[in-house]
Amino acid sequence: MLLAMIEAEIFRALADPTRRAVFERLATGEMTVSQLRTGMTVSQPAVSQHLAVLRGAGLVVERRAGRNAYYRADPEGLTPLLGWIDRYRTFWPERIERLKTVLKDMDQ
Repeated sequence: MLLAMIEAEIFRALADPTRRAVFERLATGEMTVSQLRTGMTVSQPAVSQHLAVLRGAGLVVERRAGRNAYYRADPEGLTPLLGWIDRYRTFWPERIERLKTVLKDMDQ
């Protein structure tokens, strides 16, 4: 049950397109909020809120250096989703074969 809660939190965090964009930018390297905000149309407080959600889901880590905070994506945060993907991966080959059959029947 705990794993399902963690998965739900990760999905909830990544459901927002802005948070996905923040996560993807941080996957390219460590950045401050102001660096991260460059080229985005959201305010600095909004970026900070998105970072808080991503940190809470375990997808982003923060490093403090003096007055600055640096953020980076934590790929390990996606690990709980691997089990979820594996559980559903087994369904796809069978479903794809059924879809092929349906499409073939429709062509005839």
